Amino acid sequence: MKRLALLALAPLLIAAGDPATETEHVVKEGETLNGIANRARVPAAVIAAANGLAEPYAVKAGQRLAIPRQRIHLVEPGETGFAIAIRYGVTFENVALANGLEPPYRISPGQRLIIPAVLKVPPPAPPMRSEPYFRPPHDGAVLLGYAVRPDGGGHDGIDYAARRGDMVRASASGTVVEASTEAPRFGRLVVIDHGNGWHSAYGHLGRVTVEAGDVVKTGERIGIAGASGDAESPELHFEIRHNGRKVDPAKKLQGASGG
Repeated sequence: MKRLALLALAPLLIAAGDPATETEHVVKEGETLNGIANRARVPAAVIAAANGLAEPYAVKAGQRLAIPRQRIHLVEPGETGFAIAIRYGVTFENVALANGLEPPYRISPGQRLIIPAVLKVPPPAPPMRSEPYFRPPHDGAVLLGYAVRPDGGGHDGIDYAARRGDMVRASASGTVVEASTEAPRFGRLVVIDHGNGWHSAYGHLGRVTVEAGDVVKTGERIGIAGASGDAESPELHFEIRHNGRKVDPAKKLQGASGG
């Protein structure tokens, strides 16, 4: 009998940890936010916003994540909209809005009502970052690293080996402030303003695919690799500056990204 009882409970035990049905998920070892979001069928950005996660949206084992999802309620005889709203802990105004109900807000038995997602505790505001979360703009090998001398001379960025036609990515989100085709030394050049005095630059491009004023996201294509300017072979010259001062990109890059 005990074995039968355990077998009967097995589906419930599995569902309890299944992001596809739960409204709160305890992160397991090796899980990522994107993986949880895919199984929950809720956009990763929605889960991140609901839990106050900031880029790069890292999660760790044991962390509890609210999974905001809407539910469906089948109206029973004698129920009122206000009573249903109280039962689910949401405001009746939100229920009426989600279902297109208008005064006098009549509902009928058998009617299916959408119950909008709600969190028991308001999510904390995402922490403000004082600097961008920089990612590598290209996956090629490093030809030459940052080597600035005390007098300010030397190499002020990272040179990546590239092939003609390779995609060059925005290292962080921001606004394009320069998209030049004839920059001194660097030929076709893109410069992105990331706010708070942070800028990144991408030189020796074969083709620029953005324009000044464009808003770009991390990982978005901003150009095609080439050998413009004084480059002797295809490469990408990458710089980071803060308030006009040179910064070693290797100390700011947060890890490789695909693309």
